[in-house]
Parts: sequence; structure tokens; C-alpha cells
Amino acid sequence: MSIQKSISTVKRKSVFREYLEAAAIAVVLALFIRTFVIQAFKIPSGSMEPTLLVGDHILVNKFLYGIKIPFLHKTLIPISEPKRDDVIVFIYPLDKSKDFIKRVIGLPGDRVEMINRKIYINGAPYTDKHGYYSDYLEKADRSVWRTQFGPLNVPEGHLFVMGDNRDNSRDSRFWGFVPLRLVLGKAIIVYWSWPHWRRFLHLIG
Repeated sequence: MSIQKSISTVKRKSVFREYLEAAAIAVVLALFIRTFVIQAFKIPSGSMEPTLLVGDHILVNKFLYGIKIPFLHKTLIPISEPKRDDVIVFIYPLDKSKDFIKRVIGLPGDRVEMINRKIYINGAPYTDKHGYYSDYLEKADRSVWRTQFGPLNVPEGHLFVMGDNRDNSRDSRFWGFVPLRLVLGKAIIVYWSWPHWRRFLHLIG
């Protein structure tokens, strides 16, 4: 083999190696971002309507509530905790294979109560500006739907959550509290929605 061919082969191998290394770095960076910073989710149900619609694609800030050890659900570096009215994505306590999205209503230590569709926090009326109530209830939900509950005391290290579509949401009223360690992050923006394309870059309040 000539020296020229040898040099050409080395150059091709060098270029291939550079592309391979760049691809590996990109994959590692993407996994890091998805695990610790930002993750995308798709809304599969109407439990958060009208805030979030079926088909909305959202971004969730996972860094905001601290850096957690993957799979162990332990916070390595605490940063902040969910606040009332935050829309959060969390691991469903009754089935760890599922992720749910709801709004934080009750914080640790709060006493939560609902009377005739009016929510009270620690005895004071809650300004329910995101709650949607409808006279129509799906037949499948009639047996579990409630217009009142409580009072319930939120345990330390837990949250009480509800879907904005109050009459058609299975939430803390029915299956209990959300452990803080199972919270994945805060929903921040709708980056794509179909067929509701006008919701592009819609901020989640």
C-alpha cells in the first residue's frame, strides 16, 4: 500500500471517529437533559381541560424541584418544592408505570375541604380560578364523582392534587395524596398541539 493511500485511510477513519464521538456526546447530553432538566409529555385525557387539551405536547421543568437520583426517587440536590396552583407531572402512586398531570391544591400540613363544589384551604375559601365545572358527567364517572369531601389533612411530604376539569378528573379526591418524592417536575409550556395548532408556545398557568 502506498503512503498516500495509507494517509487517506487514516483520514477517513479519523473523520468517522469524529462523527461517532459527536453522536455519542449528543446522545449523552440529550439523556442528561431529559433526566435532570426538561422532559416532553403528551396530554392523553381531558382531566386538565380547559387548561390542557387532549393532544397538547408539553415541556416539564424537572430541574426546578431539585436534582433527583433516577429510579430511586430521592432528591440529591434540593432546589424548591411545588407551590399551590403549580401544574405538576408525577408518578401515579397506585401504578408506578404511569405518569399523571394535575394541579397542586393542598400543600403539606394543609386542611382541604370541598362543600358544594367550593374548595376551602385551612377553613378559608380557595380562589379556584382554574377549576372548570360542568353539568354533564360521563356515565362511567357518575359513580365516583363528588361535589364535596373532607376535611382532609395533607400529610407532611405529600400534596393534594386535582384536575382542572373538576367534574371529570380522578385525582386526590379518589386515590389519595401524592408523595413529594414522586413529583417529576412542573409543566411550563405547550410547545405543540394537534389539532389545536393555535396553542403553539402556550404558557401553562
